[in-house]
Amino acid sequence: MKKVFDLKTFEIPSYYRSPIISRVKSLRNSSDKLKKDFSPTLLDFGPVQIILARHFGFCFGVENAIEISYKAIAENPDKQIYLLSQMIHNPEVNDDLTKRGVQFLQDTKGNQLIPWEDLNSESIVIIPAFGTTLEIESILSARGIQLAKYDTTCPFVQRVWKKSEKLGQENHTVIIHGKDKHEETRATFSHTSEFAKAVVIRDLAEAKILAEVILGTKSKSDFESIFAGRFTADFNSDTDLQKIGVVNQTTMLASETQEITDYLNQAIIQKYGEENGKNHFANTRDTLCYATNDNQSATLKLLEENADLAIVVGGYNSSNTSHLVELCETKFPTYFIKDELELLNRSTVQHFDLHTKKVIASESYLPAKNPVRIILTSGASCPDATVDRVIHKLTSYFENSIPIETVLTKLAL
Repeated sequence: MKKVFDLKTFEIPSYYRSPIISRVKSLRNSSDKLKKDFSPTLLDFGPVQIILARHFGFCFGVENAIEISYKAIAENPDKQIYLLSQMIHNPEVNDDLTKRGVQFLQDTKGNQLIPWEDLNSESIVIIPAFGTTLEIESILSARGIQLAKYDTTCPFVQRVWKKSEKLGQENHTVIIHGKDKHEETRATFSHTSEFAKAVVIRDLAEAKILAEVILGTKSKSDFESIFAGRFTADFNSDTDLQKIGVVNQTTMLASETQEITDYLNQAIIQKYGEENGKNHFANTRDTLCYATNDNQSATLKLLEENADLAIVVGGYNSSNTSHLVELCETKFPTYFIKDELELLNRSTVQHFDLHTKKVIASESYLPAKNPVRIILTSGASCPDATVDRVIHKLTSYFENSIPIETVLTKLAL
């Protein structure tokens, strides 16, 4: 599947492409056609060295969504165009679409911004890469809106839906590892509910609680209280957790999904025995998308490097980007920025703190040493052009930095 998707090229606005990153990726791909080498690329500018992740930036699903969205704008110059919500979690892309007249029907939490009654059969509605719920599809179809033409749902999200359908047909309850308020998880929950019982869990801690419910050490009322609003109608925890399978929001941490899967499997084995366990637990494997896996694997290789700090670029509400930040934070002082404008100067960086959910400013983020070694990566919804600008901004803070063209030429040799 991965090779088929990688062969496709997309027509996206040229200003999302990049002179620096495009050349680096092209050089790496030419020497590693199967993309199995996850070691980073060193861009040595002399007084500052940037250690660039092997994989980052726009994935198949994002480029597909961007291409379809701009195609919708070009093909419908005299019609009002709507997006259900943010197409992807990147402010630069969404701001550009709104400047072109696209309006959002909902915010990222599903709150209505424009009434459904304002739409008619002539309205153009773009379904974002996260997909949408069956309930919303029904509302739009009832208003005569054609959904298929500008549906940008990522094929890897659709793959999760198909896996959930198969689990339901086999009478398994689907355990969805995801953020229950996230658009993708809401869509996956809706599509799963058509075929199976389902419950959304956020992390390993909640998986442990669910295991207690399975083993009978927590009651039905405990389950309904703890997981309120996150399980399907008529869910009976006494009977609906006898056969289970795990799927996930495609941008979650792969390691955590595996921990959750292993923990729940052990609970099933404890209850039903080793021999019978396989009849009660579906081996779904991992349902993360290839780009999420590659980006996380490349970030894990970054953790083997010696560096002074890490900078991760992407939208603050981007799930896949936040997980890259979490990984980098295990070793480096890490700064989560949305673009180069947050590098205020040589001394001060403005960045998003995942723990407080606030934008803060940090001083002396670039140490007074030579060379300064900086880990750099970005999320799957971040344009490479933004990373280019971050590199330009960082190198401008160091006197006698080697010109970028010289660094790229040496890299090619």
